[in-house]
Amino acid sequence: MGPRMIVDGKGSFCPGPLMELIAALKQVHVGDELEVLSTDKGSANDIPEWVRKVGHEHLSTTEQDGVWHIVVRKAK
Repeated sequence: MGPRMIVDGKGSFCPGPLMELIAALKQVHVGDELEVLSTDKGSANDIPEWVRKVGHEHLSTTEQDGVWHIVVRKAK
């Protein structure tokens, strides 16, 4: 597995961070992990919900100093 791709969505509001994740998923391989950074609290709910709906894996969501870290694995 390669290094985790960082998707920096800080400063934008939903659906901005989600749109950036969708674009990034097209650039990585199945099994790769991506970490979305977002300052929008809505992302903490919206991104994992979307990830499950489309069949990828939501690995974790944590908040640190006002930044949400949402880790996703591309599953297909």
